[in-house]
Amino acid sequence: MVGLIFIIYYLLFINLRSAAKHSMNLQIYTDGGARGNPGPAGIGVVILNLANGETVEELSEFLGKTTNNQAEYLAAILGLKRAVALGADSVELVADSELLIRQCRGEYKVKNPDLAKRFLELKNLETELGGRVKYRHVKRDFNKRADALANKAMDEN
Repeated sequence: MVGLIFIIYYLLFINLRSAAKHSMNLQIYTDGGARGNPGPAGIGVVILNLANGETVEELSEFLGKTTNNQAEYLAAILGLKRAVALGADSVELVADSELLIRQCRGEYKVKNPDLAKRFLELKNLETELGGRVKYRHVKRDFNKRADALANKAMDEN
């Protein structure tokens, strides 16, 4: 019996050490834009592995006609969906939309009913990630790759 307990303990210990080595902490840069408000819109997402700084994914998607704020939210939602699918342990979501970041942090109220739906979707994804999501606002100059991907989506349609 003691031998069985030792074997179980050993296997659990090895699995926990292995899981710790393979933890995935992501930094996700997002941007959404619309040409006109509303107008043709696109989103860009850049997902980085914080352990090695490597790019995990770059995503660009055309949305059709929507508002800039909707596009910003949809970019963040896409980023968090990918984080869930990738099995992320933690996420830092980085965007140049002050409105998005402050609403996600709970600093601003979400007054627009359409954005409130997106906000709820985003918060549900945050829950799927165990609440391990931080939000950081950056100036536009520090979000150039995500911005380029959003523009690419709009340019190609």
